[in-house]
Amino acid sequence: MTSDQHPPSSSPAEPTSNEAELIAVRREKLAKLRELGVDPFGGRFETNTTPGDLKSDFSEDRSVKLAGRLHIIRDMGKSVFFVLGDIHGRIQGYLNKKGVSEAAWEIWHLLDRGDWVGIEGTTFITGKGEPTVKVESLHVLSKSLRPMPDKWHGVADREIKYRKRHLDLMANEPSADLFVLRSRILAEIRNFFHERGFLEVETPMLQDVAGGAAARPFETYHNALSMPLTLRIAPELYLKRLLVGGFTKVFELNRNFRNEGISRRHNPEFTMLEAYWAFADFELMAELVEELVCSLAEKFFGTLQIQHKDEDGEVLRTIDLSRPWKRASYRDLIKDAVGEDWFDLSPEERRARAQNDFKLEIGAALEDYEVTQQVFEKLVEEHTFDPCYVTHVDAKLIPLAKVNPENPEVIDVYELIINGQEISPGYSELNDPDVQRARFEEQSGGETQEIDHDFLETLEHGMPPAGGIGIGIDRLIMLLTGAPTIRDVVLFPQLKCKK
Repeated sequence: MTSDQHPPSSSPAEPTSNEAELIAVRREKLAKLRELGVDPFGGRFETNTTPGDLKSDFSEDRSVKLAGRLHIIRDMGKSVFFVLGDIHGRIQGYLNKKGVSEAAWEIWHLLDRGDWVGIEGTTFITGKGEPTVKVESLHVLSKSLRPMPDKWHGVADREIKYRKRHLDLMANEPSADLFVLRSRILAEIRNFFHERGFLEVETPMLQDVAGGAAARPFETYHNALSMPLTLRIAPELYLKRLLVGGFTKVFELNRNFRNEGISRRHNPEFTMLEAYWAFADFELMAELVEELVCSLAEKFFGTLQIQHKDEDGEVLRTIDLSRPWKRASYRDLIKDAVGEDWFDLSPEERRARAQNDFKLEIGAALEDYEVTQQVFEKLVEEHTFDPCYVTHVDAKLIPLAKVNPENPEVIDVYELIINGQEISPGYSELNDPDVQRARFEEQSGGETQEIDHDFLETLEHGMPPAGGIGIGIDRLIMLLTGAPTIRDVVLFPQLKCKK
């Protein structure tokens, strides 16, 4: 029987008691380790493998040195089975009183679940077929003074998962696996763009004018310069400066900050990818995004059929990422949802229908195009699950994209909708400085202090025609992993402070 197949009996070292008593017991062990001349918080320890690597590429009679946290301990008197692990995986260890020094055996009995140890030994397979390391030498690396979460149920409380991610990661292997996967997906995204000739850059997170998106910024103040600044809401205007400077393929994986609501799909601090490709347009950018997402799905999941579950683990739907993805115009989708006559109605009739027929909350201050956008978001976007590129939206919605040459009321863009939310916008970028200035002035309502005049001056030096994209990385990870909320894919989501 292996230690990870059956629950072990209660260890006398961790009596059933409240946390304060458990901490007191661990502190007594801490003192005893020091009395034995053992540093409870260790130091350098040379390893030649990790628990996860050893488990995945296991062979017998191999001398190994590895380190990890003690997750499970099954004490059988003169021998002990335990599980050692880290974020990448776990391996079983075996300790026998006759196989180690008396000092090591004494030290072992001052250890608990949660402690970090280094071991040296030889690999073997138990009679039950479990890959195991027979310990010959033991090294204390860090004494845990607080007990780990429950051995078998981990951290089930979502509030604790998000507030104390370290407990979630050490106790819940699926959570640990997800964040390792997120890191690997980000590395693959970088590889994808590097292989296609894009250069990765970094642009300012502190900006004197918040631009590149319509969002409320976080405001701060720089004392030495005596000037107000904002945390960026988007890197777009700086990346376009680089196009003017001569970059032709550029991308940034960045942190954006928006002082707005928190929801299942929104966190005030989030990860975004933006990329710009000189001499391209929104159609080429759509093809690029489609290729990227499908390649990630196939590489990491081996399928284009992605299951999505609710917070209780029940399957809600399966998202089909098979190519080619649907493309449909903004206006056609709205007509399909609310009637062919929608754009023939007067603004007053559209507002009335949205409120009375579709029960939407339409604020009195909303412009007519914003009423239509509310209809789109509630009746189209939220009900679109398989990938759909929504193209040629109202020109008033996006001031940074080119107007369609055949219809000046719409712009050459796409909004990629998957699973009821926007995953990526893509534009044929506006590069006419005079038109851009007029768009900014219209958007700002005449408030010139809200316009990035330095960016407009930069455009006057000539920006090549280009395609641009943004991809919400947190939402992309949600899509690929089937996570029900953004908090499950962000290591430290923003939460309200507990008083």
